[in-house]
This record gives sequence, structure tokens and C-alpha cells, in this order.
Amino acid sequence: MYPGPITLPGGRTVRARGLRSGPPAEVPAFGLYLGSERAARRHDPDLTWPHRWLVWSDFRTPRHPDEARSAIVALHARAADESVEVACGGGIGRTGTVLACLATLDGLGPDEAVAWVRAHHHRRAVETPGQRRWVRWFAEGPR
Repeated sequence: MYPGPITLPGGRTVRARGLRSGPPAEVPAFGLYLGSERAARRHDPDLTWPHRWLVWSDFRTPRHPDEARSAIVALHARAADESVEVACGGGIGRTGTVLACLATLDGLGPDEAVAWVRAHHHRRAVETPGQRRWVRWFAEGPR
């Protein structure tokens, strides 16, 4: 399953990967990247396509939740007709959390979305209780 494109429950496709795995096989039209400010400085020169960074430390939730919510909603909208990707260092915890949030935008409940991402992306996706709570927070908020 991981790494590669994943078709969300609503039919949109998002490529999910780990930044430590090297550059993507195909350049996306847009990328959403999750990591520390240090990771952004390290990887940003290699990202020559349109992209956005969210400050999101490993095993944690985003530093700026409302900014992350709007970025995830925008990624979902772009996925309707653009090649998009989401990535963090390893491509499992934070990336899986975003995939679960995207699945809630397609109508799944938060617990169902986490289970769905674990079945379709990586069995350990959404690695921490805090990340699972954050998916619930995202699902309950405005769109």
C-alpha cells in the first residue's frame, strides 16, 4: 500500500509519501508538507513545484490547528482536478492524520476515517492518541 497514490472514499486521489524516501516519482501540481521548521529548511530547496509547509512535529499535532484545517480543506479541493501529494518525514503518522482528515471531508466519521486510512495506506497511520483526537477535532469543525 504505502507509499503511493491513495484514492479517497469520494474518489479523489492523493499521493502520500515520506520525505526521507527521496523525491517523488512524478512531480505533483501541489504538495502539502508536514514537519518542523528545520525539516522545511532542509527539504524546501528540492521542492520546485507549488507547495505549502505546516509546522507539525513528529508524533504531534499541528502547531497552528486552524491553519492546518484550512490547508487540508484546500488540498481536498485541489485533489478534485490536480495531482496533489501530502508528505511528512516517514509518511505514516502526520501524513496518515491528514489522509484521515481528507476522508472525513468525504463523509466518513473520524474513527471510521482512521480505520480506513490504516486499511488503505499504512497499518500504523495516525500513530498517537493525540493525532486521533485531532482527526475528531477536525471532523467536528467548520468546512
